[in-house]
Amino acid sequence: MTVYREKFHEDLTSLIEECITLGKACHNRLSTAVEILVTDNIEEARKLVKADSEINQLESAINAHAINLITTQAPVASDLRTIISCIKIADDLERIGDNISNIAEVRKRIKITNERTLLRFKTMERLASLMLEDVYTAFKESDMDLIREIIERDKDIDAVFVQITTSDIFEESDAFLTGQIQLTAKYLERIGDHIKSIAEHIYYTETGTPFEKGSRE
Repeated sequence: MTVYREKFHEDLTSLIEECITLGKACHNRLSTAVEILVTDNIEEARKLVKADSEINQLESAINAHAINLITTQAPVASDLRTIISCIKIADDLERIGDNISNIAEVRKRIKITNERTLLRFKTMERLASLMLEDVYTAFKESDMDLIREIIERDKDIDAVFVQITTSDIFEESDAFLTGQIQLTAKYLERIGDHIKSIAEHIYYTETGTPFEKGSRE
């Protein structure tokens, strides 16, 4: 029985490491998302879109691994919570990858040059990047205070999104460009939402209860 449990926990640790690998891959892609919007070489945008298949493959591997553990090992309590959370986290990370690809698709259609808009985009990207970094730290250290802080920090990304979509876009006279700016802002805002969701999954894994507003206390 001891050998059996050791093997199970080795497999569970491997599943968690796969999620971490997926998270790092998304973080690396996120760091170049806004740069893609201003690059003169549209091929960079095409490469970013094409590379999304790697993110999809990693997510599929995590799902297959998780399902195998559930069906063959019959985990209970905290182990089952961890496996289910890995599936949900992988889904959120895959959606982050999709939104990054969508930003690259914007560059394939148009080049955004407004410096203030680009600064807003870069701010949203940087806020999301820091959230993703801190999610990893909070998970590694089981730091629920940091998890609560990360969830709250999504509001900072939302605030920049509101600035762009209720103010900045009206400086543009080109309707098509305005639409692409709105789309880009939405993709970045959604990335923040998914990181917030990842933080909530980690909270659930560690505490056994879903994160709710009252959990901030």
